Amino acid sequence: MRSPWLNKLSVILGPRPPISWLFLCVVSLLALITVFGSSSSSSFDSVTSTWVPESYKNYRRLKEQAAVDYFELRTLSSGASRQRELGFCGKERENYVPCYNVTANLLSGFKDGEEFDRHCEVVGQGKWCLIRPPKDYKTPLQWPADQFLSSGSMTKRMMLLEENQIAFQSDAGLTFDGVKDYSRQIAEMMGLGSDSEFLQAGVRTVLDIGCGFGSFGAHLVSIKLMALCIAGYEATGSQVQLALERGLPAMIGNFITRQLPYPSFSFDVVHCAQCGIPWDKKEGMLLIEVDRLLKPGGYFVLTSPKSKPHGSATGTKIRNMLTPLEQFPEKICWSLIAQQDETFIWQKTADAQCYSSRKQNDVPLCKGHDASYYQALSPCIIGPSSKRWIPIQNRSSSSELSSAELALHGKYCSNLFLSSCTCTFVFLLSCKCNPRRWLYLARVSPEDFFEDLQGWKLALKNYWSLLTPLIFSDHPKRPGAEDPLPPFNMVRNVMDMNAHYGGLNAAFLEEKKSVWVMNVVPVTSRNMLPLILDRGFPGVLHDWCEPFPTYPRTYDMLHANGLLSHLSSERCSLMDLFVEMDRILRPEGWVVLYDKLGAIELARAHATQIRWGARVIDLQNGSDQRLLICQKPFLTK
Repeated sequence: MRSPWLNKLSVILGPRPPISWLFLCVVSLLALITVFGSSSSSSFDSVTSTWVPESYKNYRRLKEQAAVDYFELRTLSSGASRQRELGFCGKERENYVPCYNVTANLLSGFKDGEEFDRHCEVVGQGKWCLIRPPKDYKTPLQWPADQFLSSGSMTKRMMLLEENQIAFQSDAGLTFDGVKDYSRQIAEMMGLGSDSEFLQAGVRTVLDIGCGFGSFGAHLVSIKLMALCIAGYEATGSQVQLALERGLPAMIGNFITRQLPYPSFSFDVVHCAQCGIPWDKKEGMLLIEVDRLLKPGGYFVLTSPKSKPHGSATGTKIRNMLTPLEQFPEKICWSLIAQQDETFIWQKTADAQCYSSRKQNDVPLCKGHDASYYQALSPCIIGPSSKRWIPIQNRSSSSELSSAELALHGKYCSNLFLSSCTCTFVFLLSCKCNPRRWLYLARVSPEDFFEDLQGWKLALKNYWSLLTPLIFSDHPKRPGAEDPLPPFNMVRNVMDMNAHYGGLNAAFLEEKKSVWVMNVVPVTSRNMLPLILDRGFPGVLHDWCEPFPTYPRTYDMLHANGLLSHLSSERCSLMDLFVEMDRILRPEGWVVLYDKLGAIELARAHATQIRWGARVIDLQNGSDQRLLICQKPFLTK
């Protein structure tokens, strides 16, 4: 919608002139405003008394409105249609996940299992469209009610349904009697009294490969561990989709030919129960990838399929599979510490001397930089030369990082969250900050975390007050229902698309809100993912010029601070990003974006095209930053 003064201008001028003439007219107007207002600008910024002339009060707002009008005109002159809404994709794309098209991968020449891997380079540049929900899609009930199926027919084959209710059994998909007993068994095999001692033993983070119905991950979360599930793409039903429906951290991930998008030394435990990984293949490179992900002193837990009562074929297969596992771990400084029934536990060494005492033909140590964003599987292992080589048993039992652990992450800039001097660390505050605060700090300290947490807590409080349908009274209603309640119990799966070092995640935990956050670190920004994972938060590296590895309609809220300005327009289109955000956002889900005025206005235009309700919030703090709150409506056609 054009601004009022542009409409008046069109009346005065008569028929619409060429776009280029309008463009020149507004540029001239902006120049006049700048000339006549520049002399008073510095005076306005330096005023500290409570009385301000009315002309000064209105000056900044007029200047900002002129910038908005200039942006609108520039958009029109470039030929973009801000009012044209995108259409819907066909029914065949209801559960579409880009980069995992097996047929297209085969046509592109991928084979020997590589066709099931992630190949974003095969994704064609088709016409933009919005993926509609399935016919029987239902929005989730209040979280954490993990008995309700909302994704439609995709996961129905994986469970018994009585009307729309699911009975998740504790041993569903596992080979043992009850997930609690299994968790206690693993703890005892590690030499612990029970699984309640995991945290005291340094176990905080678990990578669960092939999570089944998510029962094991749900139990780990209940005892305050971070369990991140990964599983391969499945076209007709997904373990990842089901875990996300239960409000558990999960994403599509496999390592047939490429490393997983996590840095080295990311997890305390890597767990595989019937995960379908051929560990005896590829000359041990799959185990080398597990070694890369494990922290020193970490554990690899493997539960093989239970033997059948009749016949020995399965038992022979297990023995054949474990034969190389009995030999190879010694070459990478692992030791088999326990075996019980079909469960085996290996421990990665915490002794750096092991690597120097190995045989000459053992797996070599890696040289050079540790790249971890879908690089080819490596034939070498990461040795103890890394500064992050800290045995998990040496960590304190506290959930917060110690000063020594923080010191590992080196220098960072205290203005990491801001591009202008408006407040300390976070937005939604009207304070002034000292430019000296922008100097590089020598180390990340507990004081920095405390100050950052306080700012994020205030930001989160303001977010929660804004996420209400009352400000979206004109958004399309849910079919056959009234407006939803404020989202105090409607938000469970949250993604921070530019997580920095996990401040939003920490604020959610501090406020005891029943959500989890997928902390995404863009590959083009400073890699703070090791710090995020060391804090016990789920996180992943990602290139936002590519689709995110998850199924449609899997997140209740998307948040991004400074991401839009950070992305390079030469590498990818901002509309590609918004269409992808719409794909992974649930109907009636929320988007919170904080960025510069120009980026926010462009985002608002894109939000209109993809049918989101959108409101721009002026923080009234004298900066050029804005907050954009969006809600995706429930649209079926």
